[in-house]
Amino acid sequence: MLVNNTVLKVVSSTNLGKICAPGMFSMIQVAGLKNFKAPKDYSDVIIPEKPKLSVMPRVPTLPPQTKPFKMQKSLRFMMGPEEIHNKLIHKQYGIIALMGGRLRHGHFEMMRNTLNRKIDPKRMFLVYRVDAPWQPLTKKGQGKRMGGGKGPIDHYVTPIKPNRVIVELAGHCEFDEVKGFLHQVAHILPFKAMAVSHEMLEEKEAREKLDEDRNLNEYTMKYLIQNNMGFIKRWCRKGDYKHFGKYI
Repeated sequence: MLVNNTVLKVVSSTNLGKICAPGMFSMIQVAGLKNFKAPKDYSDVIIPEKPKLSVMPRVPTLPPQTKPFKMQKSLRFMMGPEEIHNKLIHKQYGIIALMGGRLRHGHFEMMRNTLNRKIDPKRMFLVYRVDAPWQPLTKKGQGKRMGGGKGPIDHYVTPIKPNRVIVELAGHCEFDEVKGFLHQVAHILPFKAMAVSHEMLEEKEAREKLDEDRNLNEYTMKYLIQNNMGFIKRWCRKGDYKHFGKYI
């Protein structure tokens, strides 16, 4: 029975029954049918023996009596879409790159320390989807004169292409439970990245295909470059002949 708070202050508990006549207050009980979603079935998910991320080596392991090789910048390793590692193997959650970039050893340590601390190893596990740092980057000492050949190796990096899956998380968990710390790690990476689920990737792919089918404009970037309209080949790059302006 619901009674106003002001009435309770004035009327004491002794004479409340005398003042409140029968039928003065009414209470209606309502019983409704609630439909809750059935919980997901994780019977096919097997937690591995080592669910956490391991330490990535700072320097690649070379055969004995082998001099570490030097190489060019090779920016092509970061250009264009990722055509192989662009899907989630366990079809649950992960972090994907939205643009090209490089991962240093410190970025691997940041991901390992943050994610290993946040997950519950009894029902979640993590998997790296990128290689350890392998590409050498050289750097000359400060104040050195020009010339003298290529400088010594400063550190190693892992080149990343757009749409590359960097790390994957799976187990007995929902996306709302892990989205927070996955987004935190994606925000710290040296290039644009985002936390995604398997459903988000499928929806993104279907939306891109639908937009391409619904496009009524015949003069697409591909049509302009292939037909050299407006002498566009004078200023477009080599990568535009293959990707048609989609990837910078």
